Amino acid sequence: MTQAPLVGLTTYRQQAAWGVWDTRADLLPTEYAVAVEAAGGVPVLLPPVAATGAAERVVARLDALVVSGGEDVDPSRYAAEPHPRTAGWQPERDAWELSLLAAADEAGLPVLGICRGMQLMAVHGGGALDQHTPDLVGHETHSPGGDVYGTVAVTTAPGSRLATLVGPEVEVSCHHHQSVATHPGFEAVARAADGTLEAMETTGERWCVAVQWHPETRVETGLMTGLVAAARAHAARGG
Repeated sequence: MTQAPLVGLTTYRQQAAWGVWDTRADLLPTEYAVAVEAAGGVPVLLPPVAATGAAERVVARLDALVVSGGEDVDPSRYAAEPHPRTAGWQPERDAWELSLLAAADEAGLPVLGICRGMQLMAVHGGGALDQHTPDLVGHETHSPGGDVYGTVAVTTAPGSRLATLVGPEVEVSCHHHQSVATHPGFEAVARAADGTLEAMETTGERWCVAVQWHPETRVETGLMTGLVAAARAHAARGG
């Protein structure tokens, strides 16, 4: 029997409270791991690590990588001044995930970026972000505020890998006030009705997809199923 592939999930690092504890923690909403397991993978949490070479060692043991959602990316990473609404960036997380992406590129590892993950993948490729999407579209639908997700209709590009996974149109859950402005090395493969870029992917054989929404929050298994299938193929090739 083929072993279930290992799928790395990057994590938040922040203050958290549970039981008798109120302390700094490395964490991730459970939906991410559940979605990976439901698709047939084994989730592995990846908290930020500063040691030189750590990303390469981790990637060598993974079959796929998910760059998870979270706080804003440091604007200095794409040579921009912070917008008044840009906040909460974590240099240690940015550095760790960028190192993971570089190692994944070198290894040809399948990658899925989710929300902030998509934004960081664009920055890693030399792109830039729009720091406050409501300034462009004139509404807050993509992030209504608090812990509420916005419901957004997305149209995918015909013939794209994404379209084969989720169909020509899909209703998604969004929670982002920033979005991708430029994305060198990626094809734009989905947009909302207001023009916001909602997904991008690389061309060629390697599975590398990023979405601005949160697929883990809905019963929509196309993306994770596609990622885990790519992870199995990567493992079968010997990495």
